[in-house]
Amino acid sequence: MEQRDFLSSRETRFCDLTRDAIARALAASRTAPSRRSDAETSRLLGDAIGSAARAAPTELVPAAVLVPLVRREDGLTVLLTQRTAHLSHHGGQISFPGGRMEPEDADPTAAALRETREEIGLPSEAVDVLGRLDDYVTVTGFKVAPVVGLIHPPFTLVPESFEVQEIFEVPLSFVLNPVNHQRHSRVTPAGETRHFYAIPFGERYIWGATAAMLVNFYETLVR
Repeated sequence: MEQRDFLSSRETRFCDLTRDAIARALAASRTAPSRRSDAETSRLLGDAIGSAARAAPTELVPAAVLVPLVRREDGLTVLLTQRTAHLSHHGGQISFPGGRMEPEDADPTAAALRETREEIGLPSEAVDVLGRLDDYVTVTGFKVAPVVGLIHPPFTLVPESFEVQEIFEVPLSFVLNPVNHQRHSRVTPAGETRHFYAIPFGERYIWGATAAMLVNFYETLVR
């Protein structure tokens, strides 16, 4: 299969992605995860001075998230969560299920599967792990390993009410379409201008680290 066989048109290029095509793209992208960050994203989007001043913390907390792809009849979707507003980190934001690694986690994949089970009730054995995207460092001090996994319906999800307000799905072809990769900016309370990716979907506002990981996924598939 040629590397770009699935790039037939802007509208349909990601509608018929197969499990093996995704796994091959993830495996070919690198031999070990490289590191991306909020600071690097802001710098690449045009804020070199502000980004340098807002470098990532030196003490990073290892974390992992699952990028859950759901095989629906009309194409793959990506499953996302709306975090509850009261959380101290990224409260109210849209994110992948996941969290910090614990001592009992053998590796980032184990952490992502455990956190997913705890947050949305998805059994680990229901996830077909395909590979990993680049690690991502947030301005809040987490080094996040995004683990891509495929899920086949039917399945039942039970959100953990303290952390998860809602679970929803977005067509993968939409979030991977570069036309939908918007570049936004905001001024932080410290007076710095921060640039970031956003992928609005209806009333949903996917932005920051989650949007940047999806852009990384797109870049991995078209590489």
